[in-house]
Amino acid sequence: MERYTKRDFDRDFPDDAACLRWIWAVFYPDSKLHCVKCLKETKHYQDRTRPSFSCSNCGHHVHPLSGRIYEKSTTSLRTWFYAIFLMATTRTGVSAKWLQRSTGVTYKTAWRMFREIRSMLDEGAPPPMSGTVELDETLFGGRPRHRGHKRGWRRDTKTVVMGIHQRGGRVYAEVVPDVKRRTLMPLIERYVEKGATVNTDELLSYHTLSGKGYVHLRVNHRGHEYAVGGAHVNNIESFWGNMKRGIDGAHHRLSPKYLQNYVDEWAYRFNHRHDAMPMFWSMLYAVSA
Repeated sequence: MERYTKRDFDRDFPDDAACLRWIWAVFYPDSKLHCVKCLKETKHYQDRTRPSFSCSNCGHHVHPLSGRIYEKSTTSLRTWFYAIFLMATTRTGVSAKWLQRSTGVTYKTAWRMFREIRSMLDEGAPPPMSGTVELDETLFGGRPRHRGHKRGWRRDTKTVVMGIHQRGGRVYAEVVPDVKRRTLMPLIERYVEKGATVNTDELLSYHTLSGKGYVHLRVNHRGHEYAVGGAHVNNIESFWGNMKRGIDGAHHRLSPKYLQNYVDEWAYRFNHRHDAMPMFWSMLYAVSA
């Protein structure tokens, strides 16, 4: 992946007008020559007083921001692009406080911007995964607040996230209510093709995979067994580790209500890490679409 630096960003997007021209050029290529109202091949000119382009023949306005997260936002379009740049050029994510300090917007505005950007990074359900697949679940959350509880962690204070990773391919992660078989099996059958080789740990919820048409390989983590030949879940656990270290460093704590948005951000960054274009361009296309 090519590098994209702050100098590159300042060169490509010096002001709001340059950001608007980029959206126009990418998502409205036909409108450069063809007006949808007068049906003539005309040029469109960027308006000076509003974020739109006008037909040189009939004056029909085209609003490139319509239907996008930038629509009706009083925040500078360049600030939106810069928020995407910050999110794309770090592997650990960036906090709303950092955007507030960098751009001068309020914390409420910065938080809302990142929430809207993350919502556009949700790529939806993946096509069924095949080949060798790793399954694992992890917990996000904090310690119980009441003092009378015994020392250690409690599962009921945490949120469960289920992850599916196709070796050499993409990862899909989803917040789930628990790790019971009735919860996990429908997700596995929906996102993993029958006949695939499925690697898991010793969780009892996975014990019926062989009877469901999968080749099931297990490792016993409680017995300090982490890899037996090709049987392991090290890749999906590495994904969890990177995400948790990023959250610890940039965000510290997350609300269960918005956890899926952060999961989608990390999954998008992982799935597009080998793209030929810089991560900034990949995210910018996804968010602006």
